[in-house]
Amino acid sequence: MSTVDIVKADGKKSGSVTLDAAIFGVQPNVPLMAQVVTAQLAARRAGTQSTKTRSEVRGGGAKPWRQKGTGRARAGSSRSPIWTGGGVALGPKPRSYAQKTPKKMVKAALRSALSDRANEGKVLVVDAWTWDVPSTKNAKTALAALGVEGRILLVLGTDDAVAAKDRFYPSKIRVN
Repeated sequence: MSTVDIVKADGKKSGSVTLDAAIFGVQPNVPLMAQVVTAQLAARRAGTQSTKTRSEVRGGGAKPWRQKGTGRARAGSSRSPIWTGGGVALGPKPRSYAQKTPKKMVKAALRSALSDRANEGKVLVVDAWTWDVPSTKNAKTALAALGVEGRILLVLGTDDAVAAKDRFYPSKIRVN
């Protein structure tokens, strides 16, 4: 079991806490984490791309010319995929890209990710956020005082309603 310092929002140490070995002491399984992340990114896809087939393209109801006697190839519709203005033969249709991922697999991947971050010393426990109203400026100064850099995952408790209302968007807050 590893121990992590509890810090205040201004960056001063206020105690320490022991991390649970069942969550933060697991051997990281990188292929499992990659599979779960891939499934989550695939489920985010809209899947709304679409093309029209020969039956959906407007027109093409009449036979362009008679079957025999013209010397040209047989043609039944001017909306065939080989014609200009025709439909698309094997184009995309709306579908879901979601993959079924078992709950145990997702939980194991989360434990692996948390354990990996704990092994690298990138887990930080903050006692409480000190601002009274949601303010990006206050959040930025607090994160800078903590020495946090780059992209972060911020896990808030139920009592941190003010901090939860403040949006920690990467486009708004750059801590570098």
